[in-house]
Order: sequence, then structure tokens, then C-alpha cells
Amino acid sequence: MRTGRRQFLVGGVGLAAGLSVLGSEILSTPAESSTVSPFRHGVASGDPLPDAVVLWTRVTPTEQSLPGSGRGPRVTVRWEVALDEAFTDVVRSGAVETDATRDHTVKLDATGLAPATDHWFRFTYGEAVSPTGRTRTAPAPGSTPERLRFGVVSCANWQAGWFSSYRHLAERGDLDAVIHLGDYLYEYQPGKYSYGHRNEDVRRHDPPREIISLSDYRRRHAQYKTDRDLQALHAAVPFIVTWDDHEVADGSWAHGAYEHQAREGSYAKRARAARRAYDEWMPVRISGTAVVGDGRRIYRRLQFGRLVDLSMLDLRSYRSKRVAETDPAIDDPGRTITGEHQLAWLSGNLATSPCRWKLVGNPVMISPVTVPPRPAAEEFALSQTVSLTPLRSSAPNTDEWDGYPSDRRRLLSRVESDGTADVVFLTGDVHTAWANDVPGPTGGIVATEFVCSSLTSNNVDDFIGARPRTVSLTLEAAIQAENPHVRFVNLDDHGHSVLEVTPARIQMDWYAVDDRRDPRSGSRRLASWAVKAGTARVEPVGRSLGA
Repeated sequence: MRTGRRQFLVGGVGLAAGLSVLGSEILSTPAESSTVSPFRHGVASGDPLPDAVVLWTRVTPTEQSLPGSGRGPRVTVRWEVALDEAFTDVVRSGAVETDATRDHTVKLDATGLAPATDHWFRFTYGEAVSPTGRTRTAPAPGSTPERLRFGVVSCANWQAGWFSSYRHLAERGDLDAVIHLGDYLYEYQPGKYSYGHRNEDVRRHDPPREIISLSDYRRRHAQYKTDRDLQALHAAVPFIVTWDDHEVADGSWAHGAYEHQAREGSYAKRARAARRAYDEWMPVRISGTAVVGDGRRIYRRLQFGRLVDLSMLDLRSYRSKRVAETDPAIDDPGRTITGEHQLAWLSGNLATSPCRWKLVGNPVMISPVTVPPRPAAEEFALSQTVSLTPLRSSAPNTDEWDGYPSDRRRLLSRVESDGTADVVFLTGDVHTAWANDVPGPTGGIVATEFVCSSLTSNNVDDFIGARPRTVSLTLEAAIQAENPHVRFVNLDDHGHSVLEVTPARIQMDWYAVDDRRDPRSGSRRLASWAVKAGTARVEPVGRSLGA
């Protein structure tokens, strides 16, 4: 059961949260911070609608009111939204009370806003004023935008590197939103699945253990939001997020996770704690509201005029337990990755959407792919060869949709039978970059899949200790030979992607950071692939989207 992304594409991952540098000074973890600002975790926005957006911050009213402490007074925080950065034209304002029961986080729906418009927002507590954030509302229903641009990211491992990609996205200035496809943070203890095959921490987690309790998850979220690059991106553009497994525990499913041990107590209690903290600390509507509540239903739908319909999925909370690819039960129609209600909801969204492009925020790969297992570190040390022939037998990764073929058939059969065009899956999880033509049940191409690489989490060359673009070249060639619908794959680089959507086509640009250990790392374009409306087939593009 440890095959798939762990053995081949990933081999292990780490825990994410962000901490970056400001000049030569490193901001310490929340428990050690000497900063006096009560808004030390920044500001954020998310889930833009034509007339509303979620606003978020966290206030630290006393030095005893640290994240996860359960301590501190009940306080009132005021908020403002303006049409200009100087706040001379304030269009909405109000006040929110918060206390230790919600970890002193502040989350609200700012409504009554103008569509397709930049807005600036800030919070005040007493005399203290938060940093200013910029957000943007979605286009009006029925409108026909000429272009939208989204950052696309996933798998940010705090221990494995710095979050330079967030800085590069924040500096662009041309994004309508950032789509985060999961593994925003990792639950692991220090030294587990960190940088490279030796698991060396580039920076250490807080708390310094695998997180299990509500207090633990709150502290881990807080550590993330001390990262300057992540703060800058949250302050620059709204996020549209979903969770994958590491927001709770590696390999999670509806009733457990293979990394959750009996000695760690009730998995159900752990999952409730993790999702409660996520609800508190993320600018997202869960169960249809910005009010922190049960932390349960995160799958939801957002539309951007008549250009984009975006369905964000939850592929962990309802899924059946994973089985091996040789288990006859794998094709049992009773097994599910989506749950019955979510699958019907998604199928209906795709069939009835009035929009040109139907995007699906899809945490794990939907394309059927068989892959050779990555060489073990000891095998590579003995061979020191890039040929590695003959490759061992290939297998699907059953942690992805490949492990739940019945659900995939039902979904893609509906797309095929309805003749639904221009369906594009945006995928994370596997720490590697892909552009795929998605085959339907009868063999024709029915959709497109763009998979973003990991922000920092380890991939193939990291885990086997090989130089980049050596052993992986052979593995990439083998993947494409066995899976002709895989048009592009890169197994080595870390970074971010930018998606441009126009009525005529969608283009994905992949960018790689030069060195994830360097907090000032630059980035370079890896590849650009596009799909034209009505074709479902990806083609290489020689030009990036600029910035």
C-alpha cells in the first residue's frame, strides 16, 4: 500500500508552512516572535464572487494569546473595503468579534461589492492597523471577459525549502486569483520527508512534532502565515483553495489515514480538529459560509462571467479506503473517491454550465497512467546510470482516480454522452508537472488535464539523490511510451504555474525555481502547453504569458 506517488513520483513528502526572510532578518515562529503588531499573520482574501469576497486576518491581542494557546480576551476588530489604496473611497466597513474559541481569527463575507473590480481592505484593532490587502471580485453573471489569469499551486513543504514561488506570483500583478489544489500545509514532524533523499530540514516546523490536536493544527497554520512570501501573495490576490490529505494526515480517506496510528487516538477527532483549524485560518467558504462552523463541506462552485465555471473538489473526505492495484475490489462500483452526492453535483455542473470553459479543481490525477517505480536510492548508487534498463513493471497509482475507476468511468461517460466540451482538470498532489489528454471510456479524448509541480515538496531526483535531468529523463520517456495521452511530463523541478483563459483557448505556463533552499531564488519558464476551444487536445506553445 506504499506504492504510487510515494514510491515513484514522490517517495515521501514533508510538512509545509512558510517562513521567509526580510533582508537578512528571519522572522521567528509565532511562539518566539518579537514583533509587536497584533496583525503578525497578515491579511488574506478568497472565494471571489461578483458581489462579495471572503476577508481574513488573525489578531494577537496579548502576548499570551498565541495561536493554539486557547488564551486571550474577547476583542472587536474593525474592517474596511475601499476602491483605492489610500482608503479615501470606503465602500463597505464593519466590526467582528473574535476570541480564543476561534483562535482569534477574523473571517467575514464582505458583500455588496462591484463585480470585476479591484478592492483594497484592511483591519484595525485599537490603534493598530493591519497591512493593506488587495482583492478582486469575479465578473458579473452573463458578462464575457476577454481574459482571466490564475496562479496554480500545490504541495508546499516548509521543511523542504522556501516559498519563492509565492513571491514570484505576488510580483506579477496580473492575476485574478490563485487556485491552491491542496497540501497547503503538512502534518509531519521535523526530519520526516524534508529536503532531498537525506531528509535534511531547510527550516524546522512548529510545533516540533507530528500534529494531531486542534492546538497543534492551529500552530502549524500560524507558522505558515509568518512566511513573508505567502503573506505577500495572500495580500495581493484572492485564493481559491481546497484540501488534499496533508491538511489532516497522509493518505487520508473517509474513516482513517494510513499515517494515522492507533496510539494517536481517534482519527475522527483528529480530522475534526484539522478541518476546524483550516476553517478558521483559511479565506474560504466552507459549508457555504464564511462563518467558522463545522468545517465539513469544502467542495463548491464559482463562476467568472460566461468564461469560466470552476468546480473545486474534495477527494479525501468521502473516499473509500485505498486498495492495491491487484485487488479485485478496486473495480467495485461501491467504492468511491468523490462520494455519491459530490459526483452527481460535479456531473451536473459540467452538463449545465453556461460557461465556455469548465474547470475542475482536482486534488489528485484523473488521467489513467501506469508508471515504472522510481529507482530506490541504493539501486541508483549501485548503477549510476541513466539507462536503468530493463525498467521494472509499471503500475497505476491507486491513491489517484486510478484507484477508483468506477467513479472515473461514471464521470467521463457523462461528459462523453452529453457532448460536454472544454472540460479542463487542474491537478496537484504528485509533485511533478504534466499536460495530459484525458481519454474517455470509449477511447476518445474527452477532456484536458494540467498538473502543477510541487512548490517545494520532494520529487524523483530528490528522493533518489540523482542530479536533475538525468535518471528522470529515462523515467519520463518510459511514461510517455506507455501512456501516449501524456503529452508533457517533468519529474524534477519545483515551482508554480500560471493559467490564462480566453474564449479561444487555455494556456498553462510552468515555472521552476532555481534553488528551493535559497529564499531569494529566481525562477525560469519550464514549458507552456495550450488547448484550443472545442479540441480537448493539448499542444506545445513557444511563448510564455509574460511577467
